[in-house]
This record gives sequence, structure tokens and C-alpha cells, in this order.
Amino acid sequence: MSKKITTVLFDLDGTLINTNELIIASFLHTLNHYFPDQYKREDVLQFMGPPLEESFLKVNPDAVEEMVKMYRAYNLEQHDSLVTEFEGVFETVQTLSQNCCKLAIVSTKVRDVVIKGLELTNLDQFFDVIITLDEVEKAKPDPEPVEKALSALGSAPGEAIMVGDNHHDILAGKNAGTRTAGVAWTAKGREHLDQYEPDFMLETMADLLDAVGMERR
Repeated sequence: MSKKITTVLFDLDGTLINTNELIIASFLHTLNHYFPDQYKREDVLQFMGPPLEESFLKVNPDAVEEMVKMYRAYNLEQHDSLVTEFEGVFETVQTLSQNCCKLAIVSTKVRDVVIKGLELTNLDQFFDVIITLDEVEKAKPDPEPVEKALSALGSAPGEAIMVGDNHHDILAGKNAGTRTAGVAWTAKGREHLDQYEPDFMLETMADLLDAVGMERR
């Protein structure tokens, strides 16, 4: 019999907050600077999820650092005008917090951008544990970020669930021994996540309450 879920680990971008347009715009701005008119919206979906260095290494190994700097400068400049919260996220996270669920963010973004997104959507009040690219040697899908979050929370993998919009999130959870949940509103399409067989597929964020055995309000 599975242990009760007491701990929820969230990816941030594309899961709790809608940064899809910001990320797509940032990739297009950067890629088309180096490769004019070669990239369209559908071409950059493949780059969403992994660390920036990994994505840019595939297209321009000689200018990875420059491309990361350009991406981040544009991303920060446009952040507050393009980022929104997904429907039902605040209420669901608040309910989890009020019912003493342990919560953490596990992201492949750098810390300052993660904090910026949490503060913009007023979600920062719920997360004392935040694991970003700055705190790990290996990013998702390696289990290290998930394991660090669990250690900081004092939680065992068997009582935790990793929630995300990308297959990197699902694989990181599986590799660390947690249960996993994909979000149907992923920019890559729920069919993409279904291939990685998450334990749950959330149609809305409120479905997470059902997954952890908590009553909806």
C-alpha cells in the first residue's frame, strides 16, 4: 500500500506560472539574432525544460555563454509583462499549505528568476525550500534536485510527489523514487507527457488535491 502523500514538489515555469509566452519569446529573440528568420514558434518548444546551456549547445556550441546572457537579459526585461498565473494555482497551493503539506520548488531556472516569478504571483509565501539550477551539479531529469528538496524538507521519496509540465520533471521524480504528476496544460501537449507514464495527469491544478487525498474547498 502506498504511503500517504505529505510532500509536493513543484516545477515552476509552465506548471505553477504561465511563462510559456515569455520563454518562447526569449528563445525566438535570441535564436533569430544569431540565425535570422530561421526559427519559428513551433521550433523552440524542444528547448523548453532543459537548462539554457544545454539547449544552446545544440545550436551554436561556440556562443553558448553569449546566447545565455542575451536570453536572460530579454527574459528579465519582459518578465512582468508576459508572466501570468495558471487558473486555480494559488488556491490549490494555499490549501496544501494550510493542511500542513510540505512544499518545495524544483526548477531548472536560476534562483533570481525563480524568486521573481514567485513574488510576481504572490506564491513566494508558501515556499521555504527552493531548489534551482544554482544549487545543483546536475539538473532534472537527474534525481539530484528532487533529492535535495526532499532532504531539506525532511521527507522520504515514498511520501512525495513531483509535479511538472515537462518530461524532465516526470523522469526526475521517477529517478528519485517519488510519485509523479503531469499537467495537461503543458505547452508540449499532454500526449507528450503521457509517454512518460506519470502516476497522475492533472486536468486542473485542483486535481492535485484529489491525488494527495485532500478535500477540495
